[in-house]
Amino acid sequence: LARLEGDKESLILQVSVLTDQVEAQGEKIRDLEICLEGHQLKLNATEEMLQQELLSRTSLETQKLDLMAEVSDLKIKLVGMEKEQSEYEEKQNKAESVVNLISELQEQMCRLQLEINSRIQERKSQDRKSSVTPNGPQSSPTSVGLLQELRHLKIKVEELENERNQYEWKLKATKAEIAQLQEQLALKDAEIERLQCQLSRTSSHSEVAERGKRRGIPLIFFNWDSIYNFKELFLFSRNIYFFPYKINMDGTVVSDDLSPLSLGMDSGPQSPLSLENRKSPKGIKKIWGKIRRTQSGNFPADDLGLAEFRRGGLRATAGPRLSRSKETKGQKSDYNAPFAQWSTERVCNWLEDFGLGQYVIFARQWVTSGHTLLTATPQDMEKEMGIKHPLHRKKLVLAIKSINTKQDEKSAQLDHIWVTRWLDDIGLPQYKDQFHESRVDGRMLQYLTVNDLLFLKVTSQLHHLSIKCAIHVLHINSFNPHCLRRRPVEESNVSPSEVVQWSNHRVMEWLRSVDLAEYAPNLRGSGVHGGLIILEPRFNGDTLAMLLNIPPQKTLLRRHLTTNFNVLIGPETQQEKRDITESTAYTPLTTTAKVRPKKLGFSHFGNLRKKKFDESKDYVCPMDTNPGATNGTQKNYTGYKGLSPLTDRELDQVGQTD
Repeated sequence: LARLEGDKESLILQVSVLTDQVEAQGEKIRDLEICLEGHQLKLNATEEMLQQELLSRTSLETQKLDLMAEVSDLKIKLVGMEKEQSEYEEKQNKAESVVNLISELQEQMCRLQLEINSRIQERKSQDRKSSVTPNGPQSSPTSVGLLQELRHLKIKVEELENERNQYEWKLKATKAEIAQLQEQLALKDAEIERLQCQLSRTSSHSEVAERGKRRGIPLIFFNWDSIYNFKELFLFSRNIYFFPYKINMDGTVVSDDLSPLSLGMDSGPQSPLSLENRKSPKGIKKIWGKIRRTQSGNFPADDLGLAEFRRGGLRATAGPRLSRSKETKGQKSDYNAPFAQWSTERVCNWLEDFGLGQYVIFARQWVTSGHTLLTATPQDMEKEMGIKHPLHRKKLVLAIKSINTKQDEKSAQLDHIWVTRWLDDIGLPQYKDQFHESRVDGRMLQYLTVNDLLFLKVTSQLHHLSIKCAIHVLHINSFNPHCLRRRPVEESNVSPSEVVQWSNHRVMEWLRSVDLAEYAPNLRGSGVHGGLIILEPRFNGDTLAMLLNIPPQKTLLRRHLTTNFNVLIGPETQQEKRDITESTAYTPLTTTAKVRPKKLGFSHFGNLRKKKFDESKDYVCPMDTNPGATNGTQKNYTGYKGLSPLTDRELDQVGQTD
């Protein structure tokens, strides 16, 4: 009984100890629940901050795209102002000659005035001696002739004075336009700095983004690469946004040493914007400034309006064609004359507007009229005008051929500056320098050959296909400069006829819409656009995944991309691509495949001289292709089909290197 009593007491003691432990554990549990509630509140607040961050990032991306478009427009304006600067300097000699002529005429007028006064005094003295003398009638015609000559000289001096006044009006208007453009550049620079500061502040929330990623929140909307690229754009704009013109207190318009490389385009040794054309202003510039170019060398009396000069007079856009001042009756008759009757000066002005101003010096010595160019051969152009660049010769030959045949080609309206923007749209900005240096315009795109692309250092097979499909899209749209779609619009069901007009940026926007935003920046410089996606039968979802650098082991991601890609191109195009893939002659597209010139045997050398310049089989995108329907049915985008880029004839030029 005593032992049981002892056990009972020990058990009671153990129960009391366990009761105390349970109470302590309960208090700990309550504390942990309170902490859990606090962490849950913090997590909810963090998620709200993340959502706000996503919204702000989206708005910043939109503002960034708008600013990029405005920056490109301002860069184009700077190119135009630089070209005008070179033209102003060429006009300096003419202005100096006008001033010298005015001074000479004034001196001559003074001498004649003195001579006439002396003659009048002599005649008065003779009249006093005798009222009628035989010498009077003889001296009268001489005096009358001198008076008439004096009147003519006075009229000439007045005309030259009027011309000088007009020059001064033009200079004032030019300075006003330059000041306005400078203000716009300053505003855009400040806007870019503000956005850059906002982006730098938002980067401090990267830890919050990582926490959200651990919670399972998808971060595909965070396009960090685009932010870094925007930073590069900002640094580039800081180099661009210094104004190449400054106005001194004496009214002189001075050009800083602005190289074409600062605009992202290397004009090369043959560029008309060479350093030779940018000399320090001196002499007559200190009085009149720089005078804009005209066809006849003088300005009409009715062209004095500042508003007309600012908009519609001198260049208001970045195209290569300068608007001229209003012509007099004699000039109008000269403008209506055919090209063969053009004067040397007008032909030289045409060459400058055409982008070949570096050859004007030799053209002045060789060209006597427009007929000289119309009858010139490429060998004559190389020998007499010094055009060593083969694409410059081709550009001039194509233009002269169009004049001879009187063909009104839509592609002729697209200048070489537009082509550089077009390369951005199709995703090949890395070739802008070569294309700009070669002055490739819309007409040259129409007659571009594989050898021309190789000369332009375009060796990638995929890039050849991209350019070929892009030219095909231009053909179908009659070389409409606005045929490509750069921005997404509200569209539920997109047809292939709309996708074929997508630019490279629009394809990247589509990738973001299908939750692949982190891979979208990989398409920069790839040459992928809507025309390549639809028109190239060998371009499929696997090709796009390879260009996006999606690893092969990510099968779910590749399957997601392929599904959305097939929905985008439609069932008919998907079936065509599947048929090509299942054919025995199918070779997949790779990013390493190169295009090499076709090796000619000894039997081909005799036929080289027989080849014509306009042989269509050498073109990258032949113009005589008849688009047909597939399987006998007419599709709503069948106009874009029927041309397989890089046909079997050209495949023997292609060598694939791993």
